[in-house]
Amino acid sequence: MKRYRIAAIPGDGIGKEVIAAGIEVLAALARRDGGFDLAFDHFDWGSDYYKATGLMMPQDGRDQIKNHDAIFFGAVGAPDVPDHISLWGLRLAICQPFDQYANVRPTRILPGIVSPLRHVAGPELDWVIVRENSEGEYAGVGGRVHRGLPEEVATDVSIMTRAGVERIFRFAFALARSRLRKLLTIVTKSNAQRHAMVMWDEIGAEVAREFPDVAWDKMLVDAMTMRMTMKPATLDTIVATNLHADILSDLAASLAGSLGIAATANLNPERKFPSMFEPIHGSAFDIAGKGIANPVGAFWTATMMLEHIGERRAADRLMRAIERVTADPALHTPDLGGAATTRAVTDAVVAAILGDNV
Repeated sequence: MKRYRIAAIPGDGIGKEVIAAGIEVLAALARRDGGFDLAFDHFDWGSDYYKATGLMMPQDGRDQIKNHDAIFFGAVGAPDVPDHISLWGLRLAICQPFDQYANVRPTRILPGIVSPLRHVAGPELDWVIVRENSEGEYAGVGGRVHRGLPEEVATDVSIMTRAGVERIFRFAFALARSRLRKLLTIVTKSNAQRHAMVMWDEIGAEVAREFPDVAWDKMLVDAMTMRMTMKPATLDTIVATNLHADILSDLAASLAGSLGIAATANLNPERKFPSMFEPIHGSAFDIAGKGIANPVGAFWTATMMLEHIGERRAADRLMRAIERVTADPALHTPDLGGAATTRAVTDAVVAAILGDNV
């Protein structure tokens, strides 16, 4: 029997609730399949840990998780901890040193969920957004001087390297090639950002020549928001910078029905380090502890983690179970307009997994 070690970092807010639900569902899958086992190591890092220690995770935190097969991450952020401390102290402190440079966010409308785009002509959206996850606008380069004075200055510098841009384009083109439509849209802002984004465009065109079977086009990020909402059927695979994809992927999740169903993989494609898998809804302290958080994003994220470690059959089974549950409006949580609880949705997915028809 194959045995995988997973580092579970629930983090903050509803992250603790949905990761617990995800672990329960994954355990059911392992029981049903019988061919693999998942061993979870739990880490209580996050804002509570910060308030107790002054750190979001221990100084040797990455050493503690670097040999795991994957990381299952909940959410980070709390109302009483500055966002730049929580983000840079935990999520980015894992993503960047572990070189998880490809952030992959699938988006499609699951059965039973009504999209805001339901009146737009064409097939329902089925996208995957590839986000450059290691540099760009989130490189962390910049500073502040003359604090508190009238001449105070703050800078954040977007850093793009040829190596970083080439590798994310090759990843995105290869992913587009693996999909039915073989279509890639490159998001840019080179009309205004005339150095780094122009280089981004140039490298995109260079890499495209390596993938002659992939059709591609280019779209300014502001126009992209209109295309996503007015002409969703013209899109399939999308690649964008760290900041642009961060924004567009939240828009995509909303267009698919809710942030609560959205999944993410932070991949180190070369597998030198573990990859990290997280639902993208954030810590949502306004509903934390109420038992109404939507666990579907965590479940979909779990399918991506299973695919990554090589358990595709279990991943497919989980996805079918998710789709069976979302098809029932009685199992929609409040973010989807229903009244179901986290517990009810989790129980229904577990029952579907252990049943005979998925």
